[in-house]
Amino acid sequence: MARKKLQRYAELPLLPNVFYRPIHMKGKWQSEYFKNGNPITLELACGRGAYTIGLAQRFPERNLVGVDAKGDRIWKGAKAALTLQLANVAFLRGHIEWLADYFAAGEVEEIWITFPEPHPKRSKAKSRLTSPRFLNIYRRILRSNGRIHLKTDDEDLFDFTTMTLQAEGCRIHQIVAEVHHADMSEADVLKIQTTYETRYLAEGRTIKYVCFGF
Repeated sequence: MARKKLQRYAELPLLPNVFYRPIHMKGKWQSEYFKNGNPITLELACGRGAYTIGLAQRFPERNLVGVDAKGDRIWKGAKAALTLQLANVAFLRGHIEWLADYFAAGEVEEIWITFPEPHPKRSKAKSRLTSPRFLNIYRRILRSNGRIHLKTDDEDLFDFTTMTLQAEGCRIHQIVAEVHHADMSEADVLKIQTTYETRYLAEGRTIKYVCFGF
């Protein structure tokens, strides 16, 4: 397994749809990479990029960027996107804390946060991707009326998020208490499943969703 990871790390810089700490791309994603004026959607802590790829397939008129710090995960998503010939997909290897270094103000229309690490200890609350610290980062890059989506199986993180959104004066557009029991059309983006989500559903866990903005 270690050897396979090393091979993936070596190949990663050679993949045309992967960027590493791309400060030079700030404000230029549409013009220099995607070569169009289509809106940009981010998937944060994207792992293997299931949502990035799923959204790209459903919405070819959008540009998708999956963000994750783990190179071996990024490799899997990037290779899948290349195999599927998805020209509207890119992957960014880097920390979410630095998003404002990679995207200009208002450059992003939409953000997806799918099954992030819940950081259950109170001492780690600042590390939760829906904490005020991260919300302030999203504010800097999200365009006016842009939206953020969270899917999670963790009830404590979900409750923390809704309380934080209220405290921060965010606008909550939609809450779904049980995603897979809700009345959704077949094309609904909430039906896209990550590896973790498939596992959690098999364990009988409830998947929750909230959509919000600033």
